Amino acid sequence: MNSNRMLPGFRRIERHDKLFQEQAHDAYKPQLAEPTVCLQCKAVFEHGRWHWGKARAGARKAICPACHRIHDHFPAGYVMLGGAFFKAHRNEVLSLVHNHETRERTEHPLQRIMAVEEEGDEALITTTDIRLARNIGEALLRAYQGELEYHYNPSEDLLRVNWTH
Repeated sequence: MNSNRMLPGFRRIERHDKLFQEQAHDAYKPQLAEPTVCLQCKAVFEHGRWHWGKARAGARKAICPACHRIHDHFPAGYVMLGGAFFKAHRNEVLSLVHNHETRERTEHPLQRIMAVEEEGDEALITTTDIRLARNIGEALLRAYQGELEYHYNPSEDLLRVNWTH
């Protein structure tokens, strides 16, 4: 899990306050009739967005983009954690990550952690949404400082975040 390597198609983002523009077409965000309820997580699509709540009678059924990505093992965001501070405070850092994801998911059902893979002194977190990956990186930077890098691939709408401390 080498985090210093720049992959083809990615570009380094120098400004941390820059918003990432989503691509016009995303196979994981199809146009759905309203209301629609996810068959797996029960999130509801109404008024152009997904939210948690009770679906109206007669709501169509489909799989939401987050459940679709989880099923396909196709993350939109990767967050790499590493460094001496991370090694010494692994549980505390991962707890912050999970707490942040829980808060985000409460308001935004499509923002979820897919997996946390730990290897040696590093951890790789995969997310269903690029905004969650970015927000996790920013939360870590605010809480613990360190170094934060973004690598965005616009053709795949994929974000890699590297946090080391």
